[in-house]
Amino acid sequence: MLKHISLTFLCMLILISAQADQTDQVKYPVGYRSWQHIKSMLIEPGHQLAKPFQGIHHIYANELAQQGLHNGIYPEGAVFVFDLLEYHASGNAITEGDRKLIGVMHKDSNKFSATGNWGYEGFAGDSSSQRLTNDGGQSCHGCHITQKENNYIYTQPRK
Repeated sequence: MLKHISLTFLCMLILISAQADQTDQVKYPVGYRSWQHIKSMLIEPGHQLAKPFQGIHHIYANELAQQGLHNGIYPEGAVFVFDLLEYHASGNAITEGDRKLIGVMHKDSNKFSATGNWGYEGFAGDSSSQRLTNDGGQSCHGCHITQKENNYIYTQPRK
């Protein structure tokens, strides 16, 4: 009986631990395309970030991230999304292709203190569940650390 209770208790601890780990993950940004579109850019072959970020980038910000863009202070819950798409060049025009990934930055100092208070995640293609990071956002933060004086944000508002 005691052995059965111990095994049940161990299973419960594993389940609780797995659920806790999931709560520290950046969530898929449902409805992000209705947020403010901040800017777009194209990364072409030869750019230092072309692998893996070659393509068309559309940057979106929720209301809290927009506040931060204007005053330099990003409140808890600020979220940026970059929607990365393949592109096609034809007839002097560049058009969107398939989605490569959706990148997300989420400000939460309680969950993401190890990465400058920002959580990072990439979602593959059109998936809202297939995650691309497996290091707690450390690899993403490694690039964003160069923007520490801008609160780790590359995107700046247009003048």
